Amino acid sequence: MQDNTIERLKERLLLPLPGIEAQNKMAARVRELPSVIPDDARLSAVMALLFPKNDELNLLLIKRVNDGRAHGGQIAFPGGRKEDADTTLQDTALRETFEEVGIPAEQIEVLGSLTSLYIPVSYSMVHPYVGYLQQPPEPTINPSEVQYVFDVPLKEFFVSEKKIITHITPLAFPDITIKAPAYQWDADHLVWGATAMIIAELEALIEGL
Repeated sequence: MQDNTIERLKERLLLPLPGIEAQNKMAARVRELPSVIPDDARLSAVMALLFPKNDELNLLLIKRVNDGRAHGGQIAFPGGRKEDADTTLQDTALRETFEEVGIPAEQIEVLGSLTSLYIPVSYSMVHPYVGYLQQPPEPTINPSEVQYVFDVPLKEFFVSEKKIITHITPLAFPDITIKAPAYQWDADHLVWGATAMIIAELEALIEGL
């Protein structure tokens, strides 16, 4: 069942994407999106990693350490800035996934990419990739960047009850509180911002398969 879904998702990623319309359903920004994206925005990439578990497709997420940076303490995907040694942004996503959670690039089948998005607070243009593992991962986290990893079954994560509107005060911006849409997995795991926007596009794709 998962194999059929993955093959259809891989084919769907070759077609025009749901894009910003899907992302905006979960859009939340600490700073307003500029009318023009800066030409010198930092290039970054993340990996939305899918794998089978308990006969369902699951998504791997990480809890970032609270290091005082823009996205400190947030739920996110493995990922980070492009380095000079990275030939492509896909290389960046694979390298960062290995560096942060210890999953080797050769174990990941990259199915395709989602729509890139600009994050004003970190001055980053983020390029999301969708990857697939044949079996559940055995992560080895980098404690300087990641508190822990966890996974969510997509079937349960995408139900309407998990989508809420709430007030959020980012750890890196304690003087700012925003009203924002989010995925509320449980009492300890609130997914919002760019990560939620990326998931919203992934959700639109999977629901259309």
